[in-house]
Amino acid sequence: MAAIEAVVCRDVGRKTQPLIDATRGELGAAAAALLQAKGVGLITGFFVPRDEVMAPETDGPVGTALLAASLAACGVPVRIAVDSPCADVVRMAVREVGGNVGVDEVGVDDRPGIDRVVDAWRRSGTSHVVAIERCGLARDGLPRNMRGVDVSRWTAPLDTLFSAGPWVRIGVGDGGNEIGMGKLPADLIAAAVPNGEHIACVTGCDHLVVAGVSNWGAYGLMAALALLRESWAPKFAKFLTAESDLRITCALAEDAGAVDGVTGRREATVDGLKPEVHAAVIDELRRIAWGKAAD
Repeated sequence: MAAIEAVVCRDVGRKTQPLIDATRGELGAAAAALLQAKGVGLITGFFVPRDEVMAPETDGPVGTALLAASLAACGVPVRIAVDSPCADVVRMAVREVGGNVGVDEVGVDDRPGIDRVVDAWRRSGTSHVVAIERCGLARDGLPRNMRGVDVSRWTAPLDTLFSAGPWVRIGVGDGGNEIGMGKLPADLIAAAVPNGEHIACVTGCDHLVVAGVSNWGAYGLMAALALLRESWAPKFAKFLTAESDLRITCALAEDAGAVDGVTGRREATVDGLKPEVHAAVIDELRRIAWGKAAD
């Protein structure tokens, strides 16, 4: 488990090492919690408004779709919630992966819509909720990207959904401004991350995974779950492949208009890192969790 965490929870240039150090061991705890899930709700989607760019980013939907499909294949009911600006990208990720995973779309200003999803998840027996690369509310009540820009015009307050039910809450992020980061002291994020004082999310969680890239956090959970439950291992191995990661990322960029959240370019990269970097992470996770079974 420590080896898995070392692969996915490492600073790739965002000055997040203090956040990673403060949450060491959380990936294993989050995976152990998910083993008990009767139903899982996932939340993702991060919109990028910058200069000429107006599009969802590639980080988040890929990892969310692969984790969701893996859990569904193991018999765990799963749904994904996303707001309208990012909905097409998330739906395409789900289609590319396959599997029985529904998507609940909420309008940016549709507070009743959030309440409807909360009620639906409660009725369906959702026991765990996982937010992956989802911009959360800062202390001024606004969602802010890494540059400190208010993105509320494109971001529904899905923190409400995350916190509303009697479920175990798991946050996965890589910058300090994502849902779940409120588990960390605000002054820690402020001291470590550029613009941290303004962007730090105040929405907390039960288990927080601070990854180098949020998709990696999802992949780390997949590898950890495969280690913890032998019967799940073959199903998770089917979905956690470098080929799947690249195929979905390409589809999101080429067919759904998603962009790299760091470069702002419509290309098959995530957080400024080329496909071979992500492939190496996945290959190492497969070596750790499955060994020869991953060949």
